[in-house]
Amino acid sequence: MKNSIVFLGLICFGLADVTATHAQIATPDEIKFYTLEWEGERFPDGRPKLSQDLLERLKNISIEEAWGVLRGEGYHNQFAGDWRMLHQDRPFTGQALTAVYLPRRPDYADRLLEKGHQSGMIGAANSWPIDLLSEGDVYVADCFGKVVDGTLIGDNLGNAIYANSKRGVIFDAGARDLEGLEDIEGFNAYVRGWDPSFLREVMLTGINVPIRIGNATVFPGDAVLAKREGVVFIPPYLLQQVVINGEFTSLRDAFGHQRLQEGTYTPGQIDGRWSDEIRADFLKWIDEHPELLPMPREELDRYLKERGW
Repeated sequence: MKNSIVFLGLICFGLADVTATHAQIATPDEIKFYTLEWEGERFPDGRPKLSQDLLERLKNISIEEAWGVLRGEGYHNQFAGDWRMLHQDRPFTGQALTAVYLPRRPDYADRLLEKGHQSGMIGAANSWPIDLLSEGDVYVADCFGKVVDGTLIGDNLGNAIYANSKRGVIFDAGARDLEGLEDIEGFNAYVRGWDPSFLREVMLTGINVPIRIGNATVFPGDAVLAKREGVVFIPPYLLQQVVINGEFTSLRDAFGHQRLQEGTYTPGQIDGRWSDEIRADFLKWIDEHPELLPMPREELDRYLKERGW
């Protein structure tokens, strides 16, 4: 995480003395306010510092499992889907660095661009969030669903994004240079659509602020789970719960499928509330198949204890 992200943004936009309501980039205190539930370590810009192990394990959680946990916690607006994915067979995860774009208003856009260049920023404003990316970040941008003339990146910026973040992008917008982006090893993208046009008539108005992606509300620092059917944005404090719940569900399913194929139990017994006998059999099955555990055994034991096993 780059230590200069907040100060660079405030200097760039000339807004160091304005209130949070008018800030173009969230300060650490503002991001802490967005994520008050998080009690762990934070990056210098204020975003929660999530476990890379949990983010890697998140790749194996289905969209439905993650969605179900969030739904149960009262989060009903965390999924966006039915768009275009660069590599549908390669799920990716990371933490959201957000940006928001609006239709261009020339007086304001020109002032922002001038201030940015005076403070040392280079090139068009759509490259500035990319300069702030660090490894593990997913660049998540709201460009009001614009595809034609709304292509936030091509293969040049795609290479820069992957060099900085080793991840990909989620855009409520378009992208160009499909073939060039496909050639970036490890890069992936989930976007509204592809178009050969260049980006025009938009302006960058915020970095690391809450944004809307489709029907989802995204905060800076959210965990991102992107798969071919869509993207789930997970509040940082719920990441561990989403991962362990999904992994436990997969274990239950593997055990249940095996016992059904063996004819040990009926579908009603497996699909319903498990008896003490089935629970004991499940725990014995886990002991016999430690290679199937996606989590440390100690973590599973804590989870089972919390569930009253």
